[in-house]
Amino acid sequence: MKFGICQELFVDWDWEKQCDLIAEIGYTGIELAPFAFAERPSDISAEQRAFLRKTAEDRGLQIFGLHWLLAKTEGLHLTTADAAVRKKTADYLVELGELCADLGGDLMVFGSPFQRNVEEGMSREQAYENAAEVFRNCLPAIGERGVRICMEPLTTKETDFVNTCAEALELIDMVGADNFVLHQDVKAMLGAETESIPELIHKYDTRTGHFHVNDSNLLGPGMGETDYHPIFKALKESRYDGWISVEVFDYKPGCEFIARESFRYMKEVWESV
Repeated sequence: MKFGICQELFVDWDWEKQCDLIAEIGYTGIELAPFAFAERPSDISAEQRAFLRKTAEDRGLQIFGLHWLLAKTEGLHLTTADAAVRKKTADYLVELGELCADLGGDLMVFGSPFQRNVEEGMSREQAYENAAEVFRNCLPAIGERGVRICMEPLTTKETDFVNTCAEALELIDMVGADNFVLHQDVKAMLGAETESIPELIHKYDTRTGHFHVNDSNLLGPGMGETDYHPIFKALKESRYDGWISVEVFDYKPGCEFIARESFRYMKEVWESV
């Protein structure tokens, strides 16, 4: 299995130090948050992109994708009634797709809860159509670079747009692009779904392109109450061959401890199921 980690956890570390530790622990992949490197992807030069990629690859790591795509941006939104903003958002996603491919990645996780919330008075149907328009306008160009967008359901505590795997698939099917797939996140599934996580893994096994691991306490796998044995067993049974990527939101235990403990637990569980 391919274990990766979301690097914004190492918020104050330089890139070489991040890569050194991530590789030393045993991870083989890194998932980038673009805001950790620049305000806009266009601000990251070709030379910087080459440096980021080579630094990772020299340590046996692949930068496999991006997430937090619209975090810390202004004037971008997925479901807005403003057609000009929707166009800017699609154009921005194309910029991110170029960055992702230049870094060696092939997936982008669309979470960004604040930039997808439904505007007051807008119908559910219109919100879905507006979002579908954005994705229809960016996915062809992104696909030309070999990059997919993975739609991430989030809980109602975070957003009111796309809260379940079924709702994500509704949007994905509206768009109808081969490079638009489902993303599954353990914390989100724990907080938003009525079916168990193993059931959801099996139910959507042919549609899932990426998988985040964490816990409802916002820490990493093995650092909360969630038992990963049935989750990893289901991933094995479903023949999932993508990345399993650690994404945490509570950094208080320290980035190195979180990274090490998450990897230790995942490796132990994966080998036992």
